[in-house]
Amino acid sequence: MSDETSKRALSRRGLLGGAGLALASAGAAGIAQAQPPAGAEPPPDSDPDFGGAEHHPAPPPMEAPPKVVDWNWVRSQWALDWSWVNLSAMLFASHPRFVRNAIARHRDGLDANPVAYLEANNRPLQNAARRAAGLYFGADPEAIALVESTTSGIGLVYNGLRIGYGEEILTTTHDYYVTHESLRLLARRSGATVRRISLFDQAATASAAQIVGRLMAAITERTRVMALTWVHSSTGLKMPIAASLRGVNAAREPSKKVLLCVDGVHGFGVEDVTFDQLGADVLVAGCHKWLFGPRGSGVVFFRPDSLGRFEPTIPTFLAPNAYGPWLGDYDPGPTTGARMTPGGFKAFEHVWALNEAFAFHGMVGKAAIEARTHGLASRLKLALSQLPNVVVRTPMDPGMSAGIVSFDLPGLSADAVVRRLREGKVIGSAAPYATRHVRLTPSFRNTEADVDFAVQILANIRR
Repeated sequence: MSDETSKRALSRRGLLGGAGLALASAGAAGIAQAQPPAGAEPPPDSDPDFGGAEHHPAPPPMEAPPKVVDWNWVRSQWALDWSWVNLSAMLFASHPRFVRNAIARHRDGLDANPVAYLEANNRPLQNAARRAAGLYFGADPEAIALVESTTSGIGLVYNGLRIGYGEEILTTTHDYYVTHESLRLLARRSGATVRRISLFDQAATASAAQIVGRLMAAITERTRVMALTWVHSSTGLKMPIAASLRGVNAAREPSKKVLLCVDGVHGFGVEDVTFDQLGADVLVAGCHKWLFGPRGSGVVFFRPDSLGRFEPTIPTFLAPNAYGPWLGDYDPGPTTGARMTPGGFKAFEHVWALNEAFAFHGMVGKAAIEARTHGLASRLKLALSQLPNVVVRTPMDPGMSAGIVSFDLPGLSADAVVRRLREGKVIGSAAPYATRHVRLTPSFRNTEADVDFAVQILANIRR
């Protein structure tokens, strides 16, 4: 294994030390469902409004991509206005053609006959999306929940976390508002404490050893959760996610083990790793950023043995016989990915089109997507580092960064630089933190020419 690969793939054996790298099979055994009390008549196995039929219409076959990735073919799958250089993949997706077509197909089916189409498709297609997510990330589909965004997923996870008075959640000063606010609300309800630590002095020069050392030194006997972010949206630093928790947890009883909960949205869809390789117990990611999935979709991955530390907080319609415990007045049983999936009426055509988003990434290839994204980001960082009017804030090492490239133009605010870029028809953004940096985020739909054009615009910006 190369030095770069070693740095890039710190796994549980490194920071968290632990589980092997085997992928979870799509056919992994499901978590047993609770049974009604003896003598009770079980209610019907499917809900009348949400169906359970497996005879949903088959989608048309996808066009096969070139055997060797043709990035022009990939780029042609989007309907973007290419007169603009769009380097904002981290914000909100434009749908590639396969996803657009799936949304349109389901929308038309719902418009033509909403009740029948919903009954035939809802549960089968949501479960198909969970299987697709599991195959993509090497995770057990029975331990996957579907949500609407990273924000809703993080709120669902921390709102449902079983934690006691005086127990501690460890997070960092570098994490995003959504994590901090969800933890603040959890602490108010539970009496748990939240402690924030700094992992580095400057993101651009941070090292895995420095980050791991500070994390491990901060764990106490009261620590129950480590709440981290895979790729920081402010600086673009990519965390060595897992910490040496194997040793920490070895002597702890299950309810006191330190869970690693991760906001993974800016690594998911970029990095060619599996859930086990990453080393998290829970990972939340919206699918409408780097995955270019349907707007308003997201996933939560749980390690199966961590599910017992969480409670559903929103009624589900997805779990088999979801209405049964209510009608039969019995306990629905242990927490599962299906039970953690919120119910209710949604933009179903978007939820169901998640299948095509994962299929499209599979067609292009995770390794190819990672290499393309890292290559464009490295090209951008190198070019920016040679401009006298730019200070790069993202680590140059691809082992410590992904697709986000953050930088400053001293003497100009981040918002002013974003406006100047827009005047040059380049779409970037400013990070919504106390210290705001400019961000350009090339993805696998971009080209080297896009990067070079943006660099030239920046080179001509003066105070």
